[in-house]
Amino acid sequence: QSDMARELADLRDMDLTTLVDELRKSKQEALNLRFRHATGQLDNTAELGAVKKQIARINTLIRQQEIAAAESAGK
Repeated sequence: QSDMARELADLRDMDLTTLVDELRKSKQEALNLRFRHATGQLDNTAELGAVKKQIARINTLIRQQEIAAAESAGK
């Protein structure tokens, strides 16, 4: 679980461009895992859930940055 917390801290340090790139990579990884799962080649199915959570985390952080940018532009 400490790995997950460290990853979240790493994600929080990223700028918007890096987060969008990370989101693209995570979505590609999720696609690959779904293919492997469908063809019976995926041993650890928990990886699918972990990648979905990672995508959700990244989307949340991107949204937080967009909101913060909009608020600072509005002031």
